[in-house]
Amino acid sequence: MYVDSLLQLSGSITGNTVSGQLVTATGNTLSTNVIDLAGVGTGNTARDIGQGEALEIAIEIMQTLTSSGAATVQFQLVEADDSAISTNVNVIVQTDAYAYTALTAGTLVPLHWDRAAPYQARRYIALRYVIGTAALTNATGQFFAATVKNFQDKGNNTLFNSGFTVA
Repeated sequence: MYVDSLLQLSGSITGNTVSGQLVTATGNTLSTNVIDLAGVGTGNTARDIGQGEALEIAIEIMQTLTSSGAATVQFQLVEADDSAISTNVNVIVQTDAYAYTALTAGTLVPLHWDRAAPYQARRYIALRYVIGTAALTNATGQFFAATVKNFQDKGNNTLFNSGFTVA
């Protein structure tokens, strides 16, 4: 999976080290990075980047999450007219609200980047973390997220074992 630094939403990569964005408090937290779709020399033109070839948001859980309560975590891809993601905000796509116990270290959560339609395309894109019910504790809520062309799962390839027979 290739990661373009200009399309990273949360966390950072330095050499071979991947670091996550810390998100622990209940409520909404925006990704550390916001993508500006206007581009150089194009003014305030908004683009619906969800049209055309498929894009994914790869969200990696950097540490097994902990909570003193029954915390839930939801991931939302949002768009807005301003870089603070506060004016004309639309949720393009979102996941379920996962129980924190389902999000262990190394888990990759795929989020397909859908079209903005029927909403009007907005200039700025961010990822929003929605922590519900209880806060995440012990600084474990660390997430790395980036826009990717193809989502690459980790782990064993259990779907296509070698040595099979065609009957």
